[in-house]
Amino acid sequence: MLRLYVCIMIDFLLQFEPERLSVQIVARILIKALMAMPAPDFSLCLFLIPEHVQMEEQFKTLIVLSHYLETGRFRQFWDEASKSRNILDVVPGFEQAIQSYAIHVLSLTYQKVPRPVLAEAINIEGLALDKFMEYHAANSGWVIEKGSRSQLIVLPRNEFNHPELKKNTADTVPFEHVTRIFPILS
Repeated sequence: MLRLYVCIMIDFLLQFEPERLSVQIVARILIKALMAMPAPDFSLCLFLIPEHVQMEEQFKTLIVLSHYLETGRFRQFWDEASKSRNILDVVPGFEQAIQSYAIHVLSLTYQKVPRPVLAEAINIEGLALDKFMEYHAANSGWVIEKGSRSQLIVLPRNEFNHPELKKNTADTVPFEHVTRIFPILS
């Protein structure tokens, strides 16, 4: 519902009162939309913004950041985000929202995540990463395995990282039908 409201407001401002368009407010809306990943908020809002406004440098940066997130290129995302702190720091909670999204993506992809992969995805290292992992082990069902070379984080099961073979009864052949074929084959 919030997405619809925001999109309607952007559309209203751009169509009926373009002179009242505040680039800073539109940038904040797009940042909030990035924070809502994996929801399609960013793309929806971007479609409402005229192309000449999207050509401004801060919008180009946000579009690049969105692309990195959508393609799971977290290292490039964090590198670009560190160069754009002046744009991103205006919205509190940005970093935590992106870290949550990165964990969501990892949980869809991995059963066991190597510590370096997790560190790169959420942009945390060292003691802060240890505390982060301990928090999630206590609150999110993570299990930390200490291997010979590095730690592995076992993520909670879900339908994507632990697929199960589903037996389709429509594709089975009853045993009685198979037994009728044996005399023909011999």
